Amino acid sequence: MRTASKLTLDDVKIILEGAQKKATEMSVEMDIAVVDEGGHLLGFYRMDKAKITSIDIAINKAFTAACSRRPTHEYQAVAQPGAPAYGVNMSNQGRFMIVGGGLPITAGDEVVGGIGTSSGKVEQDMAVAQAGIDAFHSYVQK
Repeated sequence: MRTASKLTLDDVKIILEGAQKKATEMSVEMDIAVVDEGGHLLGFYRMDKAKITSIDIAINKAFTAACSRRPTHEYQAVAQPGAPAYGVNMSNQGRFMIVGGGLPITAGDEVVGGIGTSSGKVEQDMAVAQAGIDAFHSYVQK
């Protein structure tokens, strides 16, 4: 079992391929981003018909998930007007995403990065991101 606390290029390829496979199964063209624990881009796939406007969204979902150490969908309710984190989506030069599709990537108990997906419905984005993480966890347990 792997003990390294950093994502490798092989890890990133596995994550992107796992996410792409799920997107293909769902017939949804996606933008898929993987970042390190500090939110820096490590890898990106833009499927042929993925939305151009979703490129930055996918990257920023991955950034938010990695840096906040939480899934992006957890922020939606608390970021609404009158809620405790209202306006958080304006932080980090507007990069902080509150829409589902960004998930932290863990190795053991440590967050080692994030994945962000965009171009589908929120539920599709979340499923594709989870598939990338599932592929990673299957890979590192071998």
